[in-house]
Amino acid sequence: MPRHTKIVATLGPASTDPLVLERMVNAGVDVVRMNFSHGKAEDHVARAEAIREVAMRTRRPVGILADLQGPKIRVGRFRDGKVTLAPNTPFILDSNCEMGDSGRAGLDYKDLPRDVKPGDVLLLDDGRIKLDVEQVRGNEIHTRVRVGGELSNNKGINRQGGGLSAPALTAKDMEDIRTAAQLGADFLAVSFPKSAADMYMARQLMRAAGGKALLIAKIERTEAVANLEEILDASDGIMVARGDLAVEVGDAAVPALQKRMLRAARERNKLTITATQMMESMITSPVPTRAEVSDVANAVLDGTDAVMLSAETASGSFPVEVVEAMSRVCLEAEKSAEVTLDRDFLNRVFTQIDQSIAMAAIWTAYHLKVKAIAALTQTGSTALWMSRVNGGLPIYALTPEQTARNQMTLFREVYPLLMSQTHQDRDLLLWEAEQLLLDQGVVERGDLVVFTVGEPIGSKGGTNTLKIVKIGEHPPPVHVANPI
Repeated sequence: MPRHTKIVATLGPASTDPLVLERMVNAGVDVVRMNFSHGKAEDHVARAEAIREVAMRTRRPVGILADLQGPKIRVGRFRDGKVTLAPNTPFILDSNCEMGDSGRAGLDYKDLPRDVKPGDVLLLDDGRIKLDVEQVRGNEIHTRVRVGGELSNNKGINRQGGGLSAPALTAKDMEDIRTAAQLGADFLAVSFPKSAADMYMARQLMRAAGGKALLIAKIERTEAVANLEEILDASDGIMVARGDLAVEVGDAAVPALQKRMLRAARERNKLTITATQMMESMITSPVPTRAEVSDVANAVLDGTDAVMLSAETASGSFPVEVVEAMSRVCLEAEKSAEVTLDRDFLNRVFTQIDQSIAMAAIWTAYHLKVKAIAALTQTGSTALWMSRVNGGLPIYALTPEQTARNQMTLFREVYPLLMSQTHQDRDLLLWEAEQLLLDQGVVERGDLVVFTVGEPIGSKGGTNTLKIVKIGEHPPPVHVANPI
């Protein structure tokens, strides 16, 4: 049984070498993440070309996720690169400060003094440093250090409980969306969205630039949690971005929120990525901690489409080994995952023929104990619907569209294959699909497979037929002059 849960790996200095990247793909990477917080446009375009070349060499589809920086609110730079803040000492955040010292720091977000008031708590460097706001004087935020420590250049700032007014899409993000469209990104991750409007704007900018990327909302603000349903409706999927989210809502609240968000997304037929510190110890260690293994397994059991590696593959010492370790954990967790198909189908109402066929295929395949499901699809929507239900079976999505194939790399339980669909004969098309599955070695003669297909052939959203096939039982259609 192939691995159902997909692996997203972030590219960086540790994974730029084409040979390392190829080894990572062979180890199990399904989607690569480009962090647009770092690097120039030409760097991202060159990396995308390298990824496509590796995908061709390995004969494995690899999706590309472009991750926007968003309005990351940071302190400025310090004369000595860093300072040490002692507890119960004053410290000023000054939007006019050019170079900081032990008494004050600059701000890259000049409107922060307007967003805070006395009594607020500011969290710096992912919550490692806490500042109590005592007063605001013009461009200066006067604080007192509650929890001190070392503070270095450009560390992030959050307000406890959220509420900062910075827009989700900055001028840099808008330019980066054009770059993402240019390099053919399959997914666009939008950082710090607060509402559906942020996602609609990102989608409009992507489409205006000619891009076809699916939109992934990163849930990392308190406001995003409150507006989760509307953000889901405006997106193609979400990322449970546990780093900044934990800083805003408190780390103890994150596990329950993770489960809630994954469940809500699947109920709305949306994609999910679980991210942040999943195997962080493997930045410097060749093996994960037991807690990290449990964390990854828990996300798999929660039904996430993908688990994500960040610094582990971007700058870590073991980029290949961490992918291998994550793959092993996913496989073991999937073996123990409970299949609750009958319960998942209770009270479901289907309003579309293609969605009804997709659900019928899952139901039939599960109860008939077939080897696999094969969906002939143009856009991947049929495969997406199938993957929202925990059927425990591999779903082979056969599509003539390269874009759809790359986007399906993120769908749990779905394995996309390119297949030409140039003629209109359904029987011939299904016979060719059988041969492709045999050639790929994913089925054997005598296996039962549930096929779904739409007529007329090639129409989007036209899946209207389900057929149960015993592989290799039938000869090619008699009217085929030169069978493949």
